[in-house]
Order: sequence, then C-alpha cells, then structure tokens
Amino acid sequence: MAGRVYLVGAGPGDPELLTLKAAKLLARSDVVLYDSLVSEEVLALASQKALLVNVGKRAGQKLLTQDEINSLLVSYAKAGKQVVRLKGGDPLLFGRAGEEMEALRRAGIEFEIVPGITAAVGAAAAAKISLTDRRMASQVLFTTFSRDENDNWLNWAAITPQTTIAIYMPGTHYDQVAARLIENGIAADSPCVIVSHATRAGQQVRFTNLAALSDGDQLPAPSLLLVGRVAAQDWEQWRVRVPAQLVAPEAELHDLPVSDWR
Repeated sequence: MAGRVYLVGAGPGDPELLTLKAAKLLARSDVVLYDSLVSEEVLALASQKALLVNVGKRAGQKLLTQDEINSLLVSYAKAGKQVVRLKGGDPLLFGRAGEEMEALRRAGIEFEIVPGITAAVGAAAAAKISLTDRRMASQVLFTTFSRDENDNWLNWAAITPQTTIAIYMPGTHYDQVAARLIENGIAADSPCVIVSHATRAGQQVRFTNLAALSDGDQLPAPSLLLVGRVAAQDWEQWRVRVPAQLVAPEAELHDLPVSDWR
C-alpha cells in the first residue's frame, strides 16, 4: 500500500507553537525528513520508531541536493511509509515546497500541507511589534536578501512608506543589507529590528535603524530583519495621522485617501 507525504511547518523553534495536527503527525510518523533549522525540541516529538533524516543545509553546506530529497520522499512513500517532510517555519514560504509537490505529483504520491508559523511572525512576536498597523503599515513584503549586485532583488516600486519588509536569512553582513536598501530609496533613518533565534530560549532582539544597522555586535543565525515604521520604538514619530472621522473601529488604513495623510 502506498504511503503518504506530509509537508509540515515546524514553526520558528518553540515546540509549543506547533499546530496540534503537526504534533500528531510527528507522533505517528514512520520517516521524518527534517531541515537543519528544526529545533531538537520539535524533533523530540517524533515517534520513537521513526527514522529521522537530516536533509537540511546550513552556512551553504548541503547534505543532499533538492533532487535527492525529492527522490527520498517518493521512495519512502512508495514503500508504504507515512513521511513527514518537516520544514522550519511554514513549508510554503521559502521552503522549496513547490519543487517537492511537483515531484510528488509526477510520481502519483498523495500529499498534504500542514502550515506552520513562519519566521517573520515569530520574530515580530519576539520583538513585540505588529507587522501591520492601520496607523503605520498597510502591507508586508516577505523576501530573502540577494548578495548579487546584478540581481534586481526586489520590486522597489511596490515598496511604500507603509510597507513592512521582512528579510529572511539576512546573514551577518548588515552593512551590505543596509547599503542595498538605502541605495534603492529606503530612508537611512528607517526603523528596523534584528531578531535572532526567535521564540527559542536564546532569542536576541536588537532595535536600530538602517544607518546604524552594522553598529554593535552581529547576532547569530538564524536571524530575521524587519524594516519599517512598525519597528520604531518611538512609534508616535512614524504613525500616519488618521482624520477623526476615520477613527471608528471599522475604519481601515486602505479607507484613507493618500491626500488625507498628514
């Protein structure tokens, strides 16, 4: 009998942030293929009989290629195993789930997606800020940092002063990240916050702005950088002034004409 593959989000690290469904699947799994960012506490929830296979990469070092991971998923499922493909954060965000789903479809393997809390949300919770706020931020942009100067990296025209930019895997060369953002029109005094090991026991949070981003100690990976008005410690300085007639609870930021901002 053919098995089944579950692409499961492990969340940002704290095992208590797993969904109930993810925990139940881990408890009855036959095989768990996990990424390097999955915490030991989460892995401890897997069945004691399960085969645990580390297929992740850290610091650019790959244990297996993506094609090899795809082949493992297919072969274990064809052998009748219940396979959990465990990914840090959410499997559908920077988790290469698209490539794995394509391989499973081609092989005729049944699969299911189990969402998890993505790192940006875990980082925002650790920093105690909101990714959106009708007074300051109406949209969120999720991205990873490209170090290729010839890469357009972002659609800069889509970024407004009301955009919160969540940068996954920014690395430790904060000066490069800040320079690319400033060169492309993001204000140097834009507030930002770096969160390292979000939701875990060793989490660290540092508030700053782009101009001073490279000052101070580098925080260890995995980390995430949030840039935008919501990251301001003095939020009153950055808030959008909402006219009194729009202060009703049902009013949303998109109800406010740009000409009325002040």
